[in-house]
Amino acid sequence: MKPKKIPMRMCVGCREMKDKKTLIRVVRSPEGEVSMDQTGKKAGRGAYVCRDQECLKRAIKQHQLERQLQVTLTEEVAEWLKQEMTRLKADEDPVHEGETPEIGDDPAEGCGGTA
Repeated sequence: MKPKKIPMRMCVGCREMKDKKTLIRVVRSPEGEVSMDQTGKKAGRGAYVCRDQECLKRAIKQHQLERQLQVTLTEEVAEWLKQEMTRLKADEDPVHEGETPEIGDDPAEGCGGTA
């Protein structure tokens, strides 16, 4: 059986080919609105960027997003994209996922000490 093909896309910031699922799509809707598309299914012209703040900053500074989306980014939109990237990064960082609780962290155990 053939192995399943993994779709690859180029990050407009660092210009590296990466797995499509590891990138975030920035999309310009038919109405001209620029937004981030986590699902990759929104209608419109898209460009892919790494889930890294530095790649997004580089893509904005070098006008790569403007070229790919065929739109002029205002300062407000660029700032919003940076804030959105920060929010998405914070949402995906597993702060408590997979951590083992310390002794005494479980409230069901009671105080755990002797009187």
